Amino acid sequence: MNDLPSPDADALEHCKQLCSRIQKNIERAGGIIGFDEFMNSALFEPGLGYYSAGTEKIGKSGDFITAPEISDMFSQCLARQVAQVLEGLPGNTVLELGPGTGSMAAGLLRELERLGVLPDRYLLLETSADLRQRQQQHLRGKLQHLYDRLTWLETLPEKPMTGVIIGNEILDVLPVFRLKNIQDEFRELAVGFENNKFIWCQRTLSGHKLELAERYLFGSDTVYPEGYTTEINPNLDTWLRGVANSLHSGVILFIDYGYPRLEYFHPQRIQGTLLCHYRHHVHDDPFYYPGLQDITASVDFTAVAEAAVNAGLQVQGYTTQAHFLIDCGLADVLQTDTQDNVTGQLERAQQARLLTLPGEMGERFKVIALGRGVNLPLMGFRQFDQRQRL
Repeated sequence: MNDLPSPDADALEHCKQLCSRIQKNIERAGGIIGFDEFMNSALFEPGLGYYSAGTEKIGKSGDFITAPEISDMFSQCLARQVAQVLEGLPGNTVLELGPGTGSMAAGLLRELERLGVLPDRYLLLETSADLRQRQQQHLRGKLQHLYDRLTWLETLPEKPMTGVIIGNEILDVLPVFRLKNIQDEFRELAVGFENNKFIWCQRTLSGHKLELAERYLFGSDTVYPEGYTTEINPNLDTWLRGVANSLHSGVILFIDYGYPRLEYFHPQRIQGTLLCHYRHHVHDDPFYYPGLQDITASVDFTAVAEAAVNAGLQVQGYTTQAHFLIDCGLADVLQTDTQDNVTGQLERAQQARLLTLPGEMGERFKVIALGRGVNLPLMGFRQFDQRQRL
């Protein structure tokens, strides 16, 4: 970890305060907490967690970059799918979960305006006061004439809406617990605090976590090697039910990196999927400067599909980001939006490659569509719907 950039004094003080709070949580719990509790505090502790504090996270001067930041072509293609759904519904509201910098909202609304399918309301669910302020500043500058259509929320809408709900890279930050195969027994990897630092501990799986492990791992004939480590989201059913309850009719689109269950829990994926992002460096130590780095785990899309069905939704499509963007007209967007100069053309072509190539975001990122009261075939899944793999 010595090659990673060092935080400044203010950031270190911020990290120290968060660590102190997590340490007290560990002490109150008897010396050990689940990694899901640690991850929740590291990311969302009020005023101190990574997504609650006032540091720049997304973009060149942050810790990572998302598809809408790479190119507005991503949002333009996504807007075409949104427009198709809105045109077939009596209502026309869009809700974006975790809007980041506001770049996707800006790109979506510009393209929806061009297509003549502007929603009456564009809701942005953001719990971070700092990010909300950044989004408002960005969108006020980019979309002044549409700004009155925007409404920021801190919780899901109380009244179910009709329209489209979008979550880009939102599932991967939902807290997970970790488990490890030790001498043919899966044990929970929990978190303790010794010698002024966080450490991994082991404890017996029990309760809801044991039930999930039995459902996902123990029910198969797969033999897992010694030391095999993986992650499970313990609250996915509850979280997705809340999102589903916000939708009267329409489509939910989640875009994130992950796998269907057979690939997610493949025995060769021996180290699991946990990753941390700090100043555009990727590593696997979640105890490195808590509060100053992002912590993520890949998505088990089979679990998402199961939770959706349990919540009364239909799985209406599942594919790679590359195929989704291509089916939503990436070639047309690239052709009509390419700049006249050669440098601009090359830049746009490079952006398209980053969004679609297998070695970049194209296959690692997936798109899943969950619907209620919508029967039309969704354009983003016309050529390569992979629901059978879930």
